[in-house]
Amino acid sequence: MILAIDTATKWLGLAVHNGRFLLAELGWQSHNTQTVDLAPAIDDLLQRLQVEVSDLKGIGIAIGPGSYTGLRVGLSVAKGLALAYQTPLVGISTLDVLAAGFGPVDAQLCTVAEAGRTRICAALYGWHKRLGWQAKAEPVICTWDELLEGLELPTTFAGEISPEAGKQIRAASNTFRVASPAASARRAGHLAELAWLRLRKGSPDDPASLVPNYLRDPAGS
Repeated sequence: MILAIDTATKWLGLAVHNGRFLLAELGWQSHNTQTVDLAPAIDDLLQRLQVEVSDLKGIGIAIGPGSYTGLRVGLSVAKGLALAYQTPLVGISTLDVLAAGFGPVDAQLCTVAEAGRTRICAALYGWHKRLGWQAKAEPVICTWDELLEGLELPTTFAGEISPEAGKQIRAASNTFRVASPAASARRAGHLAELAWLRLRKGSPDDPASLVPNYLRDPAGS
């Protein structure tokens, strides 16, 4: 049994997976209230399933990129549970969680998350028949103008994309596509599956040393 926690942005996600089936999943806009929302939501979800924290065999946590506050809140809770109950902890990239929700498409995939100040975190993925979507490079933090200016290949975009950004993407190239809002939602169920795979390989993270991936904003340096 694994609990997945995603507080990387305003979109919060929780899921419980038993290694074979997804038992429960929640996703909602937090309005920057992660600090007060998270612990009660975890407690309610586990109560609904009649699962004790001590029953968990692992905890998956989205480690960013994302917002400073959201990542700090989620990782603090996940670390606290992992250390208190000696439960393995697995950190997963926020953008990898988004990519995991897609099957093959006839283009490269670009996943994005809000970074604040009109900036976004983004990563490009290529499809591998055996491995699925694999990141082509490390994620970056940038503006939409900067991201779109550097893209030449046909690209499908998914993630936190405002209506204005969607218009900008479509205007930039007729080979650019925007995934639907439902397809663009970061699902904690996918986070749970990715974390479970890591646990099966015997490669959990050290709770004491696991840190969020905030990325370095070039505009702030």
